[in-house]
Amino acid sequence: MDFFDLIKSRVSVRDYNPNIKIEKEILLKIAEAGRIAPSAANRQPWKFLFVSSAEILDKVRPCYHRQWFKDAPHILIVVGYNDKSWVRQDGYNSLETDLTIAMDHMILAAESLNIGTCWIAAFDNDILRKALELKEDEIVYCITPLGYQSEKYQKSSEKVRKSINEVTEFI
Repeated sequence: MDFFDLIKSRVSVRDYNPNIKIEKEILLKIAEAGRIAPSAANRQPWKFLFVSSAEILDKVRPCYHRQWFKDAPHILIVVGYNDKSWVRQDGYNSLETDLTIAMDHMILAAESLNIGTCWIAAFDNDILRKALELKEDEIVYCITPLGYQSEKYQKSSEKVRKSINEVTEFI
């Protein structure tokens, strides 16, 4: 698929088929997209958690209240480390930027493989941290369900975006 067709067609999926698991080879391709993502000073201050086991999914799913999230057969959790990320002289820490780039790479890779995603930042961090038994230095940045869309799911063909003139300036 052409890159511009891919980014134009990608939408947040909120209707997953809970009965179809994604093959491990496909999950590894998605992980590889995150692994090769650029990061400031090439620090790669991340870890990607692919939750697929029923036991851990049952612990993780209460962190977000929507049913469609609970139907997804997999959940990807991006964890970062402040002490491993690059820090500019004025104190700016690149962690959020690095993790955003990695997550976006994985979401676009998933889309190219017909796997639905939905970027979620409004999760209950305490529930998630406890469910995953995360260490103090492990910061959950964002999560996404991963799964095949249900048969009844209809992708919207129209994205509402500002015009190129509203968001671009050549100086």
